[in-house]
Amino acid sequence: MLITVTGATGHLGRRIVHQLSKTLSPNQIRIGAHNPSKAAALMEAGFQVAHLDYQDPATLTPALAGSDVVVYVPSLTYSLTGRVTELENLLTAIKDANVPSIVAVSFFADQANNPFRMAPFYAYLPPRLAGSGLNYAVIKNSLYADPLVPYLPELIERQNVIYPVGDQPMSFISQENSAEAIAKVALTPALRDHHQTYLLSQSTSLPMTELAAIMTKVSGHQIGYQPVSVAEFARLYREEGDGDELASMYQAGAMGLLSGTSDDFWTITGHAPTSMADFLAANYRPE
Repeated sequence: MLITVTGATGHLGRRIVHQLSKTLSPNQIRIGAHNPSKAAALMEAGFQVAHLDYQDPATLTPALAGSDVVVYVPSLTYSLTGRVTELENLLTAIKDANVPSIVAVSFFADQANNPFRMAPFYAYLPPRLAGSGLNYAVIKNSLYADPLVPYLPELIERQNVIYPVGDQPMSFISQENSAEAIAKVALTPALRDHHQTYLLSQSTSLPMTELAAIMTKVSGHQIGYQPVSVAEFARLYREEGDGDELASMYQAGAMGLLSGTSDDFWTITGHAPTSMADFLAANYRPE
């Protein structure tokens, strides 16, 4: 078996590769990397490394040749046209390389009425794969818990969580849990080849007051919940380059569109996902 992981040098991609390597030997895993130099250590460890640029079709078919499964980790972009183009380029290359199966990583903000700027892409992905003729599974992640760890010092300083979602709960999953489930699906034909769609989440969604209480306990600092407006949230983080996009996502959260949970992680892995309390306790280190 040969599994090619695209976006394999990113945070999630590296975790997927690590999880796959618990079952496969390094030469059965191909690292698809936009910048292969970032995968130098993996190459030294025996992994295959291929230059793979979603926007350069000439790189795609050679990078996928001989693969039994492609794990598609989308690029980090808020360009809808860019994301659709990368998917179409990838699907063309998958067919040209005669790859039979794809496991596509997605996001649960895909409802028709979702104002998140990338929601149209996530809504487009499943029906596009359904018409592709490929064996596939779509794995929708809930919100990543991981960014909350480096965000905690700012929240301690603010003394409040400020997400503009009101009293609506939101659902989370850790990247490590996500990678474990993605790897298991990629390795298991019965889980990946029958047009399945999975939602990965922790066991329960969290109102922001409950998230704040968990953060208070973990950090030892009092953190409450004082939401700002969607417009204020966008203004606060616009200089970081994604304030407007994130604000549109939390606008969806205020509509109750980021609260979905499922038992799919348990179905795939046979055990419960890490809870938010356990995740933060294991990963937060006071400065």
